Amino acid sequence: MLSLAQGDAKVTARMDARQITVGDQARYFIEVQHNPSISKINWPVFTDTFDHLEIVEKGEIDTLKQGGMITYRQRLLITGFDSGVFKIPSFQFAIVPTTSNPYVIQTDSFQLLVQTVTVDTTKDFKPIKGIIFVQSTWRDYIWYIAGGLLLLIIVIAVTVYIVKNRKPAPPAPMAPEVPLQDRFLKKLTDLETQQLWQKNQVKTYYVELTDIVRNYVEERFNTPAMELTTDELLFKVQHHRELQPYYEQLSVILRIADLAKFAKGQPLPQEHFDAMEKAKQFIDSSRPKITITETPTEQK
Repeated sequence: MLSLAQGDAKVTARMDARQITVGDQARYFIEVQHNPSISKINWPVFTDTFDHLEIVEKGEIDTLKQGGMITYRQRLLITGFDSGVFKIPSFQFAIVPTTSNPYVIQTDSFQLLVQTVTVDTTKDFKPIKGIIFVQSTWRDYIWYIAGGLLLLIIVIAVTVYIVKNRKPAPPAPMAPEVPLQDRFLKKLTDLETQQLWQKNQVKTYYVELTDIVRNYVEERFNTPAMELTTDELLFKVQHHRELQPYYEQLSVILRIADLAKFAKGQPLPQEHFDAMEKAKQFIDSSRPKITITETPTEQK
């Protein structure tokens, strides 16, 4: 286990095994602790392979709040299919303080021994045994035959009953028109229930989230958004009379999404929540204002 700290942030890394057999897995644990009131952490993007080793599973980033500190934990499953001693590199975490210059903390590197399976070459190979055939008769299938016939009779009887007693279906009532905001809020709720970022599908989560937001901008404000870059869209928002009040909300959503979609960084769990909540707030708060004009009563 190794723990490195600088300022208020500390990173700890450990492994549950330093040697494995070819194809087995070793667990690698990372723990980062910092004070969120004075700094922000940029989680690194782990490559899938390095030095003949592979990361076969990346666990969720767990969050633990205690006092004024936040601890993030993640587990990686590492395997190897070549024998030898291989190096797990150090991983760097960018720390961005609120009142000073950014700095980097990193884990130490580890060595992992991957061994082949020991084979006793002094013993002969055992021969392959032949196939053993078991005789069967029609009596072995009597209950299957009886069950099939009974099921067929039941299906025919039910079908005849339904056909004879079928009534014409009443005309379907006209469904009320769903407001635009409610339609898009449902899309956000459906995306939330898929739990994509919890399943490590972070890029897919942000692609779908930004598509929902951009489509809403096009339908609600009649402003092209799907084919624009983030900077182009935010420029339009800043100079659009109705959209300008939502500039900060849209900027946070789109900037966090760009980090994930273009592998510039890995947003933290709280940022996933924040992006979804700001998208909901933007859509819900941009409902058209209904103005009621009162007719003055005549004086008697």
